[in-house]
Amino acid sequence: MTEIMRVDGDLERLFRDVFTDWRNTRPEAALRLSVDRDLWNKLDELGLTRLTSTADAPAGWIEAAALLRAAAKTAAPVPLAEHDLLAGWLLDRAGLPNSAALRTVCLLDQEGTAERVPWAAQADALVVIWGGPGAWKLADVPASAASIDPSHDLAGQPRDTVRVDVAALTGTKIDDDTLREYRLRGALARTVQITGALERTVELCIQHASERRQFGRPITRFQAVQHLIAEAASESALAVAATDAAVLEAAAPDPGLDSLEFVIATARSVTGHAASVVVRNAHQVHGAIGTTFEHQLHEFTKPALAWRSEFGSLHEWDARLTALIVGSSGPAWDMVVPVPGTSVSRPDD
Repeated sequence: MTEIMRVDGDLERLFRDVFTDWRNTRPEAALRLSVDRDLWNKLDELGLTRLTSTADAPAGWIEAAALLRAAAKTAAPVPLAEHDLLAGWLLDRAGLPNSAALRTVCLLDQEGTAERVPWAAQADALVVIWGGPGAWKLADVPASAASIDPSHDLAGQPRDTVRVDVAALTGTKIDDDTLREYRLRGALARTVQITGALERTVELCIQHASERRQFGRPITRFQAVQHLIAEAASESALAVAATDAAVLEAAAPDPGLDSLEFVIATARSVTGHAASVVVRNAHQVHGAIGTTFEHQLHEFTKPALAWRSEFGSLHEWDARLTALIVGSSGPAWDMVVPVPGTSVSRPDD
């Protein structure tokens, strides 16, 4: 975490201790994940499940990013991003009550269906969005009022199909900017989570290479292994830097959506490509042991790859970033690497 992104030391230790304690005492890893309700209740008691979304919220994006990163670095199965940064924020924006019920969010199509909804089958309530440009509506409904078909992503995380009879709902209208910001917030939350998983993956590489011996010496002594770890570490650090810049933009008072989209597109592109390098190198460093279920490596490499396909794929964010740069009012190179002492011309589309 960069110095400018550092949260209060006591709060940062609290995040680390809660998830480290859980990791040390958790049940055995499973192929299909479920919300750990004991951990969730602990986080709720500490006020961490609604860190940003209540009217008197004590924190913002910087603290939320630190919490998400800490959770990702321990593979904690709790829907913090969906519940707080997305569902809670939407309810607050719409002026609706925000109870302690565990929530997720889904954007319904014209038939009232949403696919790959995170944690829907295990949520207490769903914040559902439906409609179209200029006519978006939002409602907070009990999960029991929806038809939910459970499924999972490649990391074993719940990604369910939800069907809701929207004709039976009384929705609250939200504007197009709210929907756009919801999508950007989701994209940024996933980016933060990816960086946490990548940081932990690099740590596992260093630990394994220091302990694994071949030809009478640790494999960290081999130049090829050193190169793999160094490349993974540098890509992870680059992803963190780009993501922190986006978090800082999101944390600014009333950030413009155009500026926010540019920094998030940059972070998504950088982090998505970094994930490819870090995951590939990590499995090369670990060798066969890294492909086994018993080894914890997959608990971080698989989510990193799964998260980068949500709220826009890597290809989509690369294309969007290119369009934003080319469509800017200044030269493309100066848009990406501004000359010292000059201001950056943001996209005006």
